[in-house]
Amino acid sequence: MTSRKPMQLALQMVSGYGAEFSAWRMPGTDPAAYADTDAYVRRAQIAEQGKFHMIFIADTPALTVDLGPQTPMFPMDPMLALLAVARETSRIGLVATLSTTFNYPYSIARQFKALDVISRGRVGWNAVTTSEPLAAANFGARVAGREERYARAQESIEIVQALWGSWGENAWKLDAEGGVFADMDQVRPINLQGEYYASRGPLPIPPSEQGQPVIFQAGGGREGLELAGRYASGVYANPYDIESAREHRQAIRQSAVRFGRDPDAIKMYAGFMFSLGATEEEALERRRQLMRFNPAEIPGRVSYLGSMVGLPLSVSTVDIHAPLPDELLAQAYASPRDPRSPRALQLLKQGLSVLDVLAHGVINYHPVVAGTAEQVADFLQEWFEAGACDGFSVVPDIAHDGVADFVEQVVPILQERGLFHRDYEGATLRENMGVSYQYGAMQP
Repeated sequence: MTSRKPMQLALQMVSGYGAEFSAWRMPGTDPAAYADTDAYVRRAQIAEQGKFHMIFIADTPALTVDLGPQTPMFPMDPMLALLAVARETSRIGLVATLSTTFNYPYSIARQFKALDVISRGRVGWNAVTTSEPLAAANFGARVAGREERYARAQESIEIVQALWGSWGENAWKLDAEGGVFADMDQVRPINLQGEYYASRGPLPIPPSEQGQPVIFQAGGGREGLELAGRYASGVYANPYDIESAREHRQAIRQSAVRFGRDPDAIKMYAGFMFSLGATEEEALERRRQLMRFNPAEIPGRVSYLGSMVGLPLSVSTVDIHAPLPDELLAQAYASPRDPRSPRALQLLKQGLSVLDVLAHGVINYHPVVAGTAEQVADFLQEWFEAGACDGFSVVPDIAHDGVADFVEQVVPILQERGLFHRDYEGATLRENMGVSYQYGAMQP
């Protein structure tokens, strides 16, 4: 048991298949799920049955992967996917990424507030900057420097919030007899002009049940922490170990205090990937199967693993199906430049084969647990009780069965341990996250 408020869970929805790009080939998966909006709806409904706080869709507006062997990283359009989900769910939050670099504030404000009203107060905006050159090219633009991108982000968020509040909270009169639809004295232009963006306003959309969408942020560094401290109620983070996660969460909370805010007003969600099995071996076999679909990637993965532990590993110099020889292991060390390296070295020294170490996900972009429901729950409990996060952005390896397995197997364990709620706290995303009502610009 923990004395803290229960952890929060977000289901990260990728392109319809799961975290692993070869998941589209697994038995039982619909290869055309990318274009099946109903698949997103079904998984969101399952997550809602499991009392997930929200679904989260990341996005980069560009094609950045080879679609020969693998799938896109993101849905066709995050906002349209969330609209479909909004109509078929009633409690789960709906959070999408939209770049402040390549979208005008008025368009952002309009899309998210409209969806917030449609969903009756369940929407969040993950406000991020974009540094991907392919995305910039799609907008006929250049990649701006980091300082400019974050200056744009700050202007964008301030204008968006002002637009959200430009329709007064009591402006909607709906007086059919008197002929007054809205009190125009309460629907006012904002007339904001910045260095990069401007908007006259107003935005002709009334408030939702939570006032306006919740702002999230993803991105590190000084500028990212400042943006989170100023505006965000949720932060998506990608730490690889408990210590760095704890440090990042503390930095976010300190940033909130610098801007006159309660540090508990910001929730940090750590990215987490899993593969479930009745045994650890079964879960590992699931991941081995995913690797077997793309044998051409294995040499590169082996070499990358070698760089993490200071060894010149290759498929031609070691037997990747067997443990490394003792004389080779004696030379291994964890790279100080890669926080995933200690875990990789630990598994190698336990006598696992190179392929099995890779199957444990040591080179993935989130921590990975391949094991039983109890092992997954143990991992989440350890991080949460260590103060490393307020919750998790959960990414199943294979979406078609991974979401249901997590809800049916892991969620009950977390609930029995007093780590996760048994029902929603309210009807809106703000209520369920435990963050305050807000309308218009944030006031310290």
